[in-house]
Amino acid sequence: MTTQEFQNKFGIIGKSQEIRDLSDIALQVANSDISVLIYGESGTGKEVFARAIHGASKRSQKKLVSVNCGAIPEGILESELFGHKKGSFTGAFEDRKGYFEIADGGTLFLDEIAEMPLTTQVKLLRILETKEFMRIGSETVTKVDVRIIAASNKDLQDEVAAKRFRNDLYFRLKAVSLNIPPLRKRPSDISALVEHFLENYANDNNSVKPNISKDAWDLLLDYKWPGNIRELKNAVETAAALSRESILTEQDFLPLLSTRDAAEQIKNLPVHLNRSPEALDREMIYRALIEIKKDLIELKDIAINNQSELQSNGRSYRVDEVIPIDKLEKNAIENALDFTRGNKRKAAKLLNISERTLYRKLKEYEIQ
Repeated sequence: MTTQEFQNKFGIIGKSQEIRDLSDIALQVANSDISVLIYGESGTGKEVFARAIHGASKRSQKKLVSVNCGAIPEGILESELFGHKKGSFTGAFEDRKGYFEIADGGTLFLDEIAEMPLTTQVKLLRILETKEFMRIGSETVTKVDVRIIAASNKDLQDEVAAKRFRNDLYFRLKAVSLNIPPLRKRPSDISALVEHFLENYANDNNSVKPNISKDAWDLLLDYKWPGNIRELKNAVETAAALSRESILTEQDFLPLLSTRDAAEQIKNLPVHLNRSPEALDREMIYRALIEIKKDLIELKDIAINNQSELQSNGRSYRVDEVIPIDKLEKNAIENALDFTRGNKRKAAKLLNISERTLYRKLKEYEIQ
């Protein structure tokens, strides 16, 4: 199989040299059992590469089990990974297999590995070295044959230095490392991705594939895409869904972009009266989300600057002139939950934190 065939077969979209080089390495290591560590910002396509490596391997007939370590509360992560015996803890009403047993013979993809607690990291290291573990509450050793692919949007070397990640586990995982660059560093891939998403949208919805105007292309190619491929996909699909025209213009994309510059542009955009009420409602939600995020960032910056001034010179301030960071954080969480009507998954995405972190903050601030 050539590198291009590998990309085509497993949906790796991109013609940049960086993506071709990464695809070539992924293809080379696919048939081994070596551990792979994938780096990249959120939305760059880490799971796409994990699925491609599994799909091109000798394990492809077995399961690929994907686990988001940051989305599972710390208290139940070990049970999810290793399983448990009936009665081993409150709520354990029956024996249950963990992800390692489910993935036996296949591949286990551990996303957001940096969020894994240190105590769980110890058990993971033991499995990597011995290929055996015990379910929670069990005295019987279970053997498994699982390949590990891990991913992180954090630099694990920095996490090791900060003593948040075990050094021995880091070196055990990084046998091969793939570092996926953000979309802003490979703009030559944007056009291929846009065409791919438009074609898929048209096929899925049994509709005609829309075209894109020159001003829209200029916007898409110049925008920095902080949310990477995930943000691009959402923008393309939403623009196609909301537009009634056969050509998507700059005006169709501007309300969907999340940077401060885009937010300033959105403020002055006229409302298109020929759109449906549902389309207008959705556009207003996007605008509100952007404004909320912008206000939260500005409030945090103000608080940090005030705190810095308080500590860096001899002038005296009243305490009530400085807003504590924890109060800002609590207010931000409460506002996000109010906006999403209590949906914690959506609130975590809005706040740009993992669900696990959100649950920890809810407990810390006693938010119901």
